[in-house]
Amino acid sequence: MEIIDTAMLDALSAEAGKNPRLRLNRNFHASLDAPAQRLLNALEPGTRVPAHRHRTTAETYVVLRGRLRITVFDGAGAAKRSVELSPEAGTHGVHIPAGTWHGLEVLESGTVIFEVKDGPYTPFSPEDILNVSGGSPHDAR
Repeated sequence: MEIIDTAMLDALSAEAGKNPRLRLNRNFHASLDAPAQRLLNALEPGTRVPAHRHRTTAETYVVLRGRLRITVFDGAGAAKRSVELSPEAGTHGVHIPAGTWHGLEVLESGTVIFEVKDGPYTPFSPEDILNVSGGSPHDAR
């Protein structure tokens, strides 16, 4: 058994802050081929997570601490909806259906999410990354 406590989140956030990508995963699944991908993802402001989709799997984020904004896009790159997630504000997470274009922006240092999606892990292909254009994606509500 592993305890997910403040010490674990602090250590993960500290390592994410040192990582050039400004994020770091702590996987709970045994391998990238596991049928369920379960992980903590520590994210720092400035990390680059492009708008993307997962064609065959849904994805669920639950914010354990911090704040981030999730934006859903149409296939042309226009923002359709945006929500700020923050446990303090009472918006704890989102469930994103398979094939949905989405992106995130980290709004607070020390943000950590619990993320779940079906496996096996599949890296993005170029056709699964969306070029977002035309204003701020955060204007959509």
